[in-house]
Amino acid sequence: MNNHFNLLFSFIYLLLYSFINPSSSLPLCTDLRAPVTPKKPLAFCPYNGRVCCDSSKDLQLQKLFEGMNITDTACSSAVKSILCSTCDQFSAELFKVKSGPRPVPILCNSTATSEKSFCSSVWDTCQNIPITNSPFAPSLKTKAGESQNSNSSLLTDLWQSKSDFCEAFGGNFDKDSLCFSGEQVLLKKNETLQPPNGMCLEKIADGAYINMVPHPDGSNSVFFSNQPGKIWLATIPEQDSGEAMELDESSPFADLTDEVYLDARFGMMGMAFHPNFAKNGRFFASFNCDKAKSPRCAGRCACNSDVGCDPSKINSDDNKQPCQYHNVVAEFSVNGTAPNPSKAEKAKPSEVRRIFTMGLPFTANHGGQILFGPEDGYLYIMMGDGGSKGDSYNFAQNKKSLLGKIMRVDIDNIPSQEEISDLGHWGNYSVPRDNPYSQDKDLQPEIWALGLRDPWRCSFDSERPSYFICADVGQDQYEEVDIITRGGNYGWSMYEGPFRFKNASADDSMDPIFPVLGYNHSDINKEVGSAAISGGYVYRSKTDPCIYGSYLYGDLYAKNFWAAQENPYNSGNFTTRGIPFSCAHDSPLNCSSVPNSPLPALGYIFSFGQDNRKDTYVLTSTGVYRVVRPSRCNYTCSKETVRAAERPGPSAPSDGHIAKPDFCLVLVLYCLLHLTSFIL
Repeated sequence: MNNHFNLLFSFIYLLLYSFINPSSSLPLCTDLRAPVTPKKPLAFCPYNGRVCCDSSKDLQLQKLFEGMNITDTACSSAVKSILCSTCDQFSAELFKVKSGPRPVPILCNSTATSEKSFCSSVWDTCQNIPITNSPFAPSLKTKAGESQNSNSSLLTDLWQSKSDFCEAFGGNFDKDSLCFSGEQVLLKKNETLQPPNGMCLEKIADGAYINMVPHPDGSNSVFFSNQPGKIWLATIPEQDSGEAMELDESSPFADLTDEVYLDARFGMMGMAFHPNFAKNGRFFASFNCDKAKSPRCAGRCACNSDVGCDPSKINSDDNKQPCQYHNVVAEFSVNGTAPNPSKAEKAKPSEVRRIFTMGLPFTANHGGQILFGPEDGYLYIMMGDGGSKGDSYNFAQNKKSLLGKIMRVDIDNIPSQEEISDLGHWGNYSVPRDNPYSQDKDLQPEIWALGLRDPWRCSFDSERPSYFICADVGQDQYEEVDIITRGGNYGWSMYEGPFRFKNASADDSMDPIFPVLGYNHSDINKEVGSAAISGGYVYRSKTDPCIYGSYLYGDLYAKNFWAAQENPYNSGNFTTRGIPFSCAHDSPLNCSSVPNSPLPALGYIFSFGQDNRKDTYVLTSTGVYRVVRPSRCNYTCSKETVRAAERPGPSAPSDGHIAKPDFCLVLVLYCLLHLTSFIL
């Protein structure tokens, strides 16, 4: 009996240990990995397709079940279904509660008279049936923390009543949460979703910026940065105020241009502010440096013997030496510049420490965005495949390489320099224990996800943080959007989007996660025959209720925006449609038009942004545009409440009182940055 109990305890302990509480019912396993297709069909648990169990776990569940010695057929069937629910593709949600994970899934406890509560059925069926080492015991441990092997085997011994039992294990099935009804979870499609009639924009600033980050203090302040390496602090005007954004280009919050190497494919690519910035004043910049010009630009080369790469044999592009250029993530601070870090208007110019440094074998596809996870507080670093055509060195699939990966590191617990050297880290950080390869000394423990080519703009859904959505720039054929999960493999360079990439050889051990959204190059740009996706955000503002909940994204060439709607909700299944767009006639700054076209002349779409009110912005080569009420562009939205408000004044000239930057250089550099990725 002790062996069976130990098996039960070990199984549930592993379940609880590996579980991080997700915030949605996206298909996700309890270890935060995406469901997979098992190599062999499960013999014990009646699950097929993409599931959260392999044959080994299936056998473990069978032994656990057999050890319970349940003699009643009906109760046996109910308990088996409960044990096997860990194989369900929505098991992360089924085993989630606000107070933490649980050993038994949330059992459907419907109070509707037309529905039978599964929780009640379990009680009615099993209340007087002996269950050895019952999973329904109130606790698996004593108060002293020792394993408890209760002699009680009846539900009536463990719980006073059905009401108490279902209060502990029950829950309801609704839009925002799931429960287990005894069968595999199947989400029902919602009513037919109506796509938005259009997206209305207003221009609030000139300037070519590629990053926008809301101030961590929750105010209407935001940070902008450009490719040369300057960061500005600005205040966003109220919706419907008719005001443009004030931003003095002559007075940056931080000027990192002396640190940043600027070229067609290089520059400052990302910035992130510590979640506790208001108290600690820490912020981070991701940029490129040139070791030929800066002695501080020194790090290990991503092309090394560990990954089967010899730098001396690489055919350098543009007559540049392999690993002459580096990707850097550096920490900076505002401490000492103001009594309260959240009120600081200037940062210290000197770097605090280098978080990450890696030499690049080629000069393209190096990503560079950085983000803090909204729930775990770890820093995510987006890294491209390095830039060789077709990823000829297979960096993206090699778990010993950090190229073509999304990394996840802890910048709050930094080891000593001796420990960093012993661990072989690429900078000043530690590795979270629950990273998928953190315990494998032969692989790179920083990896969170792999198989990416050139991730260009990722974001977390502010209402469902487990929706970590990344756009990945393709090479010849396909632009894609992926939902990133722990240990997920997104296929490159075996696949470009859902298609087998050219002559890539088959890999039976590979179980790629295909894009949830995407488009072919030829579908949107027949003239040029190329494209470059810019990832956006799940729209969560109340400004345009007809776009609410849609994922917005666009293409570099600024002729296409898409609004992707999920159906069923929380399923990870999206339907996307091109969305018409125009500029409001009362825009604070004048919107020029494309010649012989009604479209506003956005130029090139560099990136998207979102402020603390969840309003969404488009950062382009001609300025900063904000999504506004659809009625301002005469788009019909039945959900919009039209307010009797004073109309804003006429549009100001585009070069009005806002400092007009010299963004031509940035425009050329950014376009070359993406266009060259198609050539390489």
